[in-house]
Amino acid sequence: MTRNIAIIGGGIGGLCLAQGLRKAGLDVTVYERDRTPADRLQGYRVHIDPNGARALHDCLPAHLWQAFLDTAGHGGQDFGFITERLKRLAVIEAAEVADPADGHHSASRITLRQVLLSGLDDVVRFGKTYERYERLPDGRVELFFADGTSATADIVVGADGGNSRVRRQYLPHAERVDTGITTVAGKFPITAETRKLVARRLLDGPNTVIPPSGTGFFTAPHDLGDGVACGEFGVTEQEGALMDNSSSYILWAFGAPGSGFPTNISDMSGEQLKATVARKIESWHPDLRTVVGRSDPDTVSLLPIRTSIPIDPWPATNITLLGDAIHSMTPMRGIGANTALRDARLLCAALTGSLTGGGDPVDAIAGYEARMREYGFAAVRDSLRAAEQFVGGNRVSRTGFKTFLRLVERFPSLKARVFS
Repeated sequence: MTRNIAIIGGGIGGLCLAQGLRKAGLDVTVYERDRTPADRLQGYRVHIDPNGARALHDCLPAHLWQAFLDTAGHGGQDFGFITERLKRLAVIEAAEVADPADGHHSASRITLRQVLLSGLDDVVRFGKTYERYERLPDGRVELFFADGTSATADIVVGADGGNSRVRRQYLPHAERVDTGITTVAGKFPITAETRKLVARRLLDGPNTVIPPSGTGFFTAPHDLGDGVACGEFGVTEQEGALMDNSSSYILWAFGAPGSGFPTNISDMSGEQLKATVARKIESWHPDLRTVVGRSDPDTVSLLPIRTSIPIDPWPATNITLLGDAIHSMTPMRGIGANTALRDARLLCAALTGSLTGGGDPVDAIAGYEARMREYGFAAVRDSLRAAEQFVGGNRVSRTGFKTFLRLVERFPSLKARVFS
């Protein structure tokens, strides 16, 4: 029997799953609330780790996997720990890999979504804001949308993000909460001129900056070198520095507990947000102040940090969830998108094996969910700890952590054990 699979949400995870199911010859439809592909573009870079890269490799057709590689940022992926005075504490070297599917990549979220949408014109239904579902007597699911239409599916995958309406109805006890941490992010343009204005370490790879206490700062280059030919993956429907996916930049993010910001921060413009961060770091190294000060205010945004609360296992049905819809996490470990991609690869393999081999898809979903809960909720916990460490700790504890990092930097064998 042909089974129709409905995916609610056309983000990174949902589209990767759709590509994989389409590649396997299965019947899949994506219902996306945006009216057009350019309605909800996100202008910052995303780190793709080996889990994410392997998922893209396995789910995408070969020409789109190559397009992902061709449009990824170049440069090092060695991860640095530095002080607010740009003193090196430790640098964790990324291992060399022969296969790009086992490597680390810097991707523009805009370009990645364009790649993931390619070839899915007959699969993605735009302008479909999902509202609720009802189970039919035959076991199928009827989906209802805000425009008054409905659709039926044999299998439903909620990939509709942290505010998932599918999760709210299916697992109403699964909560997502505010961590009390707020971040401000922006983009410092990398050009021939600005490369001379900042320390080499800021251009060589991502860095966690460790100030004395109470705040955190992160930088990551998205360096396209001489640029990439975005071609069909260029953004033409929106303009502005935030949505530019053809230029190089350093992404920066400043974080602190909400009490560390003005009470009216949510009402601030990009220029005001930038000025607020500039005041917070006025005693830091001039190069870090330059990164913030030379950023276009149009690229500066407020990003409240939220997280899911892990829940106990639930009985498997023909409805399931992936990505932020079930395990939304803080961005402090850079694994949210990769965990969603990992979900997509795992669920794609489970459904493909079941539906092409005559198995029970609910059993396949049960196997997927058991594994997904294990690594997904572990990632939620790890990311929350990282967020708390990013802005937490007093001066004494941070001094101790810096001493520890200097120690592991001196002894390569110890560093290999600690960061393996």
